[in-house]
Amino acid sequence: MGALVKVGFKDFSRSAKILIFTNVIYAFVLPVIDIFVAAYIMRNSNDPAKVMFYQLAIYTGIPITFYINGYLLNRIDIKKLFSLGMILSGVSMVFMMSLEEISYYGLVGAGLIMGMSFGLYWANRDYLVLATTKDKTRNFYYGLETFFYTIIASIVPLIIGWYLIKGNGSSDEGINKGYQVVTGVVFIITIIASIVFHFGKYEKPKSEKFLFFKFHKLWGKMLQLSFLKGLAQGFIVTAPAMLMMKFFESEGALGTAQSIGALIAACVMLILGKISKPKHRLAIFSAGLIFFFLASFINGLMFNSEGVIIFMFLLLIARPLLDIAYFPIQLKVIDLLSKIENRNEFSYILNHEFGLFAGRFIGAGTFLTLAFFVNADIALRYALLIIGVLQLISMVITKQLLKIQNKLENENI
Repeated sequence: MGALVKVGFKDFSRSAKILIFTNVIYAFVLPVIDIFVAAYIMRNSNDPAKVMFYQLAIYTGIPITFYINGYLLNRIDIKKLFSLGMILSGVSMVFMMSLEEISYYGLVGAGLIMGMSFGLYWANRDYLVLATTKDKTRNFYYGLETFFYTIIASIVPLIIGWYLIKGNGSSDEGINKGYQVVTGVVFIITIIASIVFHFGKYEKPKSEKFLFFKFHKLWGKMLQLSFLKGLAQGFIVTAPAMLMMKFFESEGALGTAQSIGALIAACVMLILGKISKPKHRLAIFSAGLIFFFLASFINGLMFNSEGVIIFMFLLLIARPLLDIAYFPIQLKVIDLLSKIENRNEFSYILNHEFGLFAGRFIGAGTFLTLAFFVNADIALRYALLIIGVLQLISMVITKQLLKIQNKLENENI
């Protein structure tokens, strides 16, 4: 076991450490965005379709902002763009809380602002990780980040959930005021994270062409993976809140359930990040896919309060397993192909986002079609199962991708 431990925090550059610290601070915002915004929409509309419609607006804003970010990088410091992405998440929540009613027009506005936030944050975050880490340290990098994320994700929902219920009474008006306080805190945290990030030194991508439509066949496999990942993303983010609010109707229960299993998952991720090697990524990724399938299968089979608890527990394990393997695989492919094809790394990051968007659009569209033309319960019960089954295809594609990648590496040594 000791022979497997090859990397540690000391192996990161100062800028990589500051990036980790920044993302840890911003991690206090992510559970609010992922869980409680969806819960807020459910509480004030009681319509799962509106939650997914909001998510679809976010997904529309992300690739558009990725594309615009490519041009902005030639003119604006990457630190400013990354910081703006974090701050815009607070702006989106302020806009949402200012709506007198949860209308589709309001959801489009709030969703597009949040999509801009995610677009600026993730477009630049992916590049910053690529630029400040090496392949051998990326399992540990994502394991360390995921450890902190899951610890925070186990604490924040619990605190916020019980604050909303116990601290503001049981009336919708009181709870909505609690949401406004939470929004104010989120805005402050995004500003703090932005300030901390500016202590690092980061180089922007080269000012080169970043929009391409033809890529190496290896990238075709990566796009297939991104499409399948996109199919599941909306459900991973919004399904827990929709299911919990349906069966428990309480942010307190939502916060408690979200905390169950998160601490276990955090410790597993830290250990995996520490001892795993690049060769273990397929096994880790496959385990995450199987846990996601089991979560969706049990939810579809039981579709009751007990099933929701099991679903959330399995999802809390599946999500970090998928992330700790997927992101290093993606960055390794970008590392390799950017040298072979002599292209800007951001061109791959942008194109990858289009693959995600196609999957997100079809995934959200599947849910909305079932919700509008059948009913929301059928959508919550079976759309997840459909996506869970399709996700299993990723295991085959990942195996093929890694085989091509290894062959290319050997040819270019």
